[in-house]
Amino acid sequence: METSSQRDFNLRILLILSLGHLVTDIYQGVLPAILPFLKTKLSLSYALTGAVMMAANLASSVVQPLFGYLSDKKGKAFLLPLGCLTAGIGMSLISVPSSYAMVLALVVISGLGVASFHPEGYKTARFFTGDKMATGMSVFSVGGNLGFAIGPVIAVYIVTHLGFEFLPVIVFLSLLFLFSLLFAWKTIQGVQTTSKPLGIIGPSSQRGAYSALFLLIATVIMRSWTQLGLMAYLPFYYMDYLGGDALYAGKLVSVFLLGGVVGTIGGSYVADRWGHKKYLIATLGLSSLFFPFLFQAKGILLFLALGVFGMVLISSFTVTIVMAQQLLPHNLGVASGLMVGFAIGTGGLGVTVLGIVADHFGVATALKSINILPVMGFLLAFLIKYPSPTESGK
Repeated sequence: METSSQRDFNLRILLILSLGHLVTDIYQGVLPAILPFLKTKLSLSYALTGAVMMAANLASSVVQPLFGYLSDKKGKAFLLPLGCLTAGIGMSLISVPSSYAMVLALVVISGLGVASFHPEGYKTARFFTGDKMATGMSVFSVGGNLGFAIGPVIAVYIVTHLGFEFLPVIVFLSLLFLFSLLFAWKTIQGVQTTSKPLGIIGPSSQRGAYSALFLLIATVIMRSWTQLGLMAYLPFYYMDYLGGDALYAGKLVSVFLLGGVVGTIGGSYVADRWGHKKYLIATLGLSSLFFPFLFQAKGILLFLALGVFGMVLISSFTVTIVMAQQLLPHNLGVASGLMVGFAIGTGGLGVTVLGIVADHFGVATALKSINILPVMGFLLAFLIKYPSPTESGK
């Protein structure tokens, strides 16, 4: 029987969970900003510095489905405070050791905290979205988007004004979330033991659900590869190829990501009304058509174009998570881990392929070749069988 917790949209609980998402992803955003300071302190090579980032990405993304599996076995709400606190402790202590091995260990610990928080967070948020699944999930998701954006700013402010050795003060952000969680803990624990989310796939169609999920993961990999590829090579294109300055390139990336924040909220509302699959197809199609314009626009038009492109491309982030949860209604943690961790993490590995293209054919060719990715995602999305009764009945 469906409970009231499944029917009702609970903004208060979603905002508290979103705060935890914001704090946890702040710790992810901190690492890239402090890598130069870490490199100087430990006299690291670029290869060893890059290995730190790779270790963080592997620990925080690829293993998320495993934590999702553990979460689905039985309600594990404790992963919310534990994951956030572990992420904070690991990242806040990274400035303390003088041993490279210890730094790697702390990065992995922080990454595992991030990996454990996300599947449980998306699973728990799903119980409080009611019928507005994508809209409710966007409230939770936008916290993470903002965390990524302000994490580097917080880290640089602390290091430049107080010193690298004062980085541990950021652990207090996780304590803030733990305190706020006290006001929702009883409700969260209660809903995990009573709610049984209703999905769109019956037992007879389980094989079809897995096929649809495979195609959905492939589609998200294409979208993730597009997003991370732009973030990684847009600065190189405007600095090395066009001779622009680093500050200008950084502003372009920021506008692109901020557009994604706006799109995450607005797009989820549209997707709930229009249909999740239809919205995914439309955004990937528009992204494919709009991408070439990024190389024609200049000045203020370029900023506007990047903002719009980010808004359209990234707006389906929450929608695809909801689609995965609908396809695996009894494994919400696994579905969330596959989308947020594995699919996005795997898409990030594609950035290495773009690096190979840039080394052999130039950064301009690498950046322009990204356009094939949303096209592939668009075609894959058409093949996803997503028979939602609520959508088909509109």
